[in-house]
Amino acid sequence: MSDFNASVLAEFRERHGTVTNAAPFGNSLVVLHTTGARSGEPRVSPVMGIPDGDGWLVAASKAGAPDNPAWYHNLLAHPDLTVETGDGSAITTTQVHAVDLTGAERDAAWERFKQASPGFAEYEKRTSRTIPVLRLSPR
Repeated sequence: MSDFNASVLAEFRERHGTVTNAAPFGNSLVVLHTTGARSGEPRVSPVMGIPDGDGWLVAASKAGAPDNPAWYHNLLAHPDLTVETGDGSAITTTQVHAVDLTGAERDAAWERFKQASPGFAEYEKRTSRTIPVLRLSPR
């Protein structure tokens, strides 16, 4: 795990789900507990989530890198996972199922990310790939 992710997770746990030292999180952090696609090992990844009904949307932006983040491949291989979310007073753990959005549904969800934080529009400009968006629905 990178030092950046470790510091984000430490603050998330210390502040019961609020992250102020790393934009754009605030109370929007979703901590993914995935299983490695190839290794089968447990992985933890903090990502920005947008509430969507009783679940969340997450974007595999990787800050506009030319390839998708490892956690995206992990979710495709093992779509049932656990997430942690928080509101500043408590952290909640939820069992979810990930679905990779396509077409107009993906495009509408991606627009929500660009509206939530201008950084996502910058990520889109940095890469030629279509940035995946996934819906995490409680199971």
